[in-house]
Amino acid sequence: MAALRYRLAHAVKSTPPPPIALAKAWGTAYNSTPSKPLIDLSQGVPGIPPPQEVLDAVAEASRKSEYCGYGPINGELSMRNALVEEMKVVYGPDADITNNDVSLTAGCNMSFMAVAMALAEPGDEVILPVPWYFNHQMTLQMLGVRAVPLSCHASDGFMPSVLDCATLITPRTRAIVLVTPNNPTGAIYSPALLSSFAMLAKERGIALIVDETYRDLIPSGPPHKLFSPLASTPIWEWRTNFIHLFSFSKSYCVPGHRLGAVIASPICLDQINTVLDCMQASSIFGASTICPPRPIQIALSPLLAKLRPFIQATTQSLVKRHDLFRSILPRGWIIGSQGGYYAFVRHPFEGVPALEVSMKLAKEIGIVTLPASFFGLGNHIPGTQAVERADHDGDMWIRFSIANVNEESLRKVGERLTECGRTFDVIQ
Repeated sequence: MAALRYRLAHAVKSTPPPPIALAKAWGTAYNSTPSKPLIDLSQGVPGIPPPQEVLDAVAEASRKSEYCGYGPINGELSMRNALVEEMKVVYGPDADITNNDVSLTAGCNMSFMAVAMALAEPGDEVILPVPWYFNHQMTLQMLGVRAVPLSCHASDGFMPSVLDCATLITPRTRAIVLVTPNNPTGAIYSPALLSSFAMLAKERGIALIVDETYRDLIPSGPPHKLFSPLASTPIWEWRTNFIHLFSFSKSYCVPGHRLGAVIASPICLDQINTVLDCMQASSIFGASTICPPRPIQIALSPLLAKLRPFIQATTQSLVKRHDLFRSILPRGWIIGSQGGYYAFVRHPFEGVPALEVSMKLAKEIGIVTLPASFFGLGNHIPGTQAVERADHDGDMWIRFSIANVNEESLRKVGERLTECGRTFDVIQ
């Protein structure tokens, strides 16, 4: 292949490549057979299709020429109104949210990038709990923003510490980022923990960004009360410090249609929308014409309320799948935390990096997973910003995405992990 005659940006070249593609490449080396097919637990994707009424509505909207044109920069008004009403169901009727607080995007990763660009400049800092969601760290690295690691530990169920976080804040800190239910650990942060982080952000004059892509998969109770006046702190006003991110991909099983949301103060959204205008499209005759994908908005907006039973059924199915996963894990495989789509599991091979174990799982027994090094633990991927940990087992953790497969396949995972306990002796 001929060499390039132009220079590539160092900020992008120094960012680690997308890890999902690397893990899936391992799987191609496995000799898959009808009796022993490849089981892909790497990427967090819905294991079921959306309801037929969603498919029909998307098809109908896609047939209409008016939805081939540009729409509002912050999304269709009908979709923003529907999301507001749905959030009042999720967070409580006293949740103080209006459609002016909502901007829709082409997916939650775009939401995060737009927020990061609106808040931070090169040389600034953003605090990320470790293990971190790799796309958050990758985004910050490309923007020249330092990801400051907030170490989370298995002994605490991988819950971040507010006290530890407070010690990391400097004059360059612009935000704290949390993901709950967490990716990769599955840990579900309590309302009290989120309130404590909100108070810290308020006291220190920084933003609290909470990615709640998996919020609808929490089995019971509202995720938090941050959108409502806090009884213990009457002066709390969420718009001054809180930014909420959401994805429609998991709740409604439509990841390919790319629809996400940012809920924030309209003052902040003005700047975010400027970023989005440059990321997705352009302007014509001075009017903003950028928009997130329109057919999925038109299709979903009248259906959100009707789809609540579907989401509840999905959540209960995942609860059962987590129970099953706990029951089928062979001796020595230890769950550190689980919830949402994921279980974060310590492998039993002492002194062997999770990267090596994950590679062998994929290539030799046909189970594709993601190792801890993809999430900031260890130092085994070129370009990865690794985090030093006091935990002796920091690089022995593996993420299993249990949402991807049915119960029969999950049982086969247990059987194969038992098998690898005998065949992997060579790596010890």
